[in-house]
Amino acid sequence: MSTVKPYKGLPMEGAIATWYARNTGRDRTRFEETANELARRLPPGARVLEVAPGPGYLAIALATRGYTVSAVDISQSFVRIARENAARAGVPVDVHTGDAAHLPFADGSFDYVVCVAAFKNFTDPVGAIDEMYRVLTSGGQASIFDLRKNATPEEVETEVRKMHLSPLNQQMTRLTFRFMLLRLAYTHEQLAAMARRSRFFGGDITMNGIGCELRMTRTA
Repeated sequence: MSTVKPYKGLPMEGAIATWYARNTGRDRTRFEETANELARRLPPGARVLEVAPGPGYLAIALATRGYTVSAVDISQSFVRIARENAARAGVPVDVHTGDAAHLPFADGSFDYVVCVAAFKNFTDPVGAIDEMYRVLTSGGQASIFDLRKNATPEEVETEVRKMHLSPLNQQMTRLTFRFMLLRLAYTHEQLAAMARRSRFFGGDITMNGIGCELRMTRTA
């Protein structure tokens, strides 16, 4: 029997999930920017999966651009919140409860898989990457956007100030970065090594602010 747990970090359920959804929803600019970047890569009507969507803001932004969007999250609270947010936005997003290392989808179901700010919490990261590979079509791509472990305090402070939070929530967010998120995060070298160990056999890393993107392609 496997001893791998599906998630590490804070349990994102109940009041914690509601607090996170409310605070990340105050300024959705970064979700719109990520959706715009992905739209430049996607053909019209592409099938997209978001792994660990949280409140679903990116999935909704992609759905409003005409893509067929599914999402999977281990948090039952986030699944409920994402469904409610999609219904309010008037767009179809097929949201499932599930584990990133055991995705509840058939082989070759998607043209693109994306995971934002959640990969560092997966306890079986290579298993999750392998699952992204499995559910992609031949030639499909996967992108993992996440925090860099070596982000400086100055870079983190700049990011926190962009979030338009109250003074109390700013301080809570700084403490969360310092004592949890940065400790869980990977360096870009670690991400690249995991990609090489996966069924993708590698990927490309791009730096961006306090984070980076690991982009991988399922070759034909």
